Amino acid sequence: MSGGAGALAGQTVVVIGGSGGIGFETARLARAEGAEVVLTGRNAERLEKAASEVGAKSTAAFDAADEAALEAFLGDLETPIDHLLSTAGRPYYGPLPELDFAAARRSLDDHFWLAIHVAQLSIGKVRPGGSLLFMSGTGGRSRGVGLSIIAAFTAAMPALVENLAVEVAPIRVNLIAPGFVDTGLSADLLGDQLEARRQQLRDTLPIRRVVGPEDVGALALHLMTNTALTGATYDVDGGQQLVS
Repeated sequence: MSGGAGALAGQTVVVIGGSGGIGFETARLARAEGAEVVLTGRNAERLEKAASEVGAKSTAAFDAADEAALEAFLGDLETPIDHLLSTAGRPYYGPLPELDFAAARRSLDDHFWLAIHVAQLSIGKVRPGGSLLFMSGTGGRSRGVGLSIIAAFTAAMPALVENLAVEVAPIRVNLIAPGFVDTGLSADLLGDQLEARRQQLRDTLPIRRVVGPEDVGALALHLMTNTALTGATYDVDGGQQLVS
């Protein structure tokens, strides 16, 4: 859809990790609300396909954990940016005896340190009253074998976002915490167990359906447009924590 009247008309939304899943759906919904969207991703082919589907203003293919590449990308963007959502990276799970320290550090780079770097670079680029949105999750609030890294990250992100909201004010900073979301990443992680997990959630969640990326995207748009919201964590899990 071309830009036009809507809640985000005349605004620019940047999505880091916008070639699929939650990032793509958020970009699609933002575009439908009149925003110009800028997408980034690691895979140039997937990125261009996504950009064509949503009518993106521009794209940039790079690794968001590469500090120099991120700085160059944000430095080259036209200002002001209105909203920036980061969905880059994937969670790390692994039992302690088999812990892959390189992969664990990479997950923290993709989430925790990336959020700090984006917030630092947003000053002077994102307009006052605009927003930064980062992703966490509700699954890491559990305790169990293989959850040490994701649990520590999940606990740290809300505190980080609360502080960033003060440090970069009047730019707003919020955190979205999904439960299971039916995306390509979930399919990669679960493999042939995916359909069983979907059915389990349909049977047990209070909403009696699986949460999709469009559900998370709808929340992201609300956080962009409601200018009273900053420094908080918003769960979107269909009630998964209530029945786990």
